[in-house]
Amino acid sequence: MAEVILKNIKKIYPYVEKKHKNNKKGEPEKKHNLQITDKGVVAVQNFNLDIKDGEFIVLVGPSGCGKSTTLRMVAGLEDITEGELIIDGKVVNSIEPKDRDIAMVFQSYALYPHMTVYQNMAYSLKIKHTPKDVIDQKVREAARILNIEEYLDRKPRSLSGGQRQRVAIGRAIVRNPKVLLMDEPLSNLDAKLRNQMRAEIIKLRKKINTTFIYVTHDQIEAMTLGDRIVIMRDGFIQQIGTPQDVFDYPRNKFVSGFIGSPQMNYFDGKLLIEDGKYVVDIDGYKVTLSEAKQERLTANKIEPQDVCVGIRPDHMVIGKDGLEGMVDVSELMGTNAHLHMTVQNKDTIVIVPIIGGYNDYVGKTVKLEFTGNLVHLFSLENDKNLEFINENVYSEVEE
Repeated sequence: MAEVILKNIKKIYPYVEKKHKNNKKGEPEKKHNLQITDKGVVAVQNFNLDIKDGEFIVLVGPSGCGKSTTLRMVAGLEDITEGELIIDGKVVNSIEPKDRDIAMVFQSYALYPHMTVYQNMAYSLKIKHTPKDVIDQKVREAARILNIEEYLDRKPRSLSGGQRQRVAIGRAIVRNPKVLLMDEPLSNLDAKLRNQMRAEIIKLRKKINTTFIYVTHDQIEAMTLGDRIVIMRDGFIQQIGTPQDVFDYPRNKFVSGFIGSPQMNYFDGKLLIEDGKYVVDIDGYKVTLSEAKQERLTANKIEPQDVCVGIRPDHMVIGKDGLEGMVDVSELMGTNAHLHMTVQNKDTIVIVPIIGGYNDYVGKTVKLEFTGNLVHLFSLENDKNLEFINENVYSEVEE
């Protein structure tokens, strides 16, 4: 295991397209949501992260956000433009990948088709001239941990996708690396296999002593696997925290929409102060905020203002009062139904438990209620959560 520190990491790729004549030299512009300077396209910007010894960190975000580029810089497959990468107390910017004591599992498995499973797993040890008895012991131990002992004599073409991914993981862990990097390792698997492999990775983490850095665009993987998750967008870190922290206390509107499925609902509302208390008002439906929210808004000296109000689909219920909307579609999901309706000309989703029989709401007008401890208030100016508007992305909430 090892502590990994990324300090002010930046990655800039050369940009060859000619800038517009009206742009001044060195003036930043936007293209494909990434900043462009006179030095090139900034793919990763001001990335700071301290990964503890043995921690499981997940980098998550949409395609093109810079998460895989960051992982490849840790691996040594991409040069670091600016900043320092420190592994186990040593700056490794200029150290070759093979000398960093890390291992990487790729999305495409990258197995040698002409070799058996045993040979694939043993290869990295063999080229280091490791004694045969040590190789055999390490390969068979990894195969036992991953439950692939019966496939050691087979070649990759005869294995399923999940089995191949186990082999790829086995090939990495036989080296007993200080840091294990995983770049979207489950994205090529179907939904059932992804669920199984998530469980396998959780079990694996308990069996081997290493630090994990895992990249995915799948928020479910991030929420279930990570000790902490790092949410990225356009090369910048949006928030770092435990899965529960980023779900319960998103620091901005992007994080609130990216984490959670179905996505959070958003409404145009007003933040008011009535009788010394903060109240949220959506089209005349008023709810007093919880004490914890009152305290945070008061500490931040938040004034009454127009706001974007975020409420998760499972935090709204059908009641006698509230926001009114007609149900257009009802998706039956087994234990619950997802009701799609239009509120304020926006598609709104509400999750309704199915208890004792299904109530068909399609075509009916219903009212949606919510409580003051489950709303999120985002600034119209910068999309930041007003409760944490003065905090940085690394802070976590202590209740």
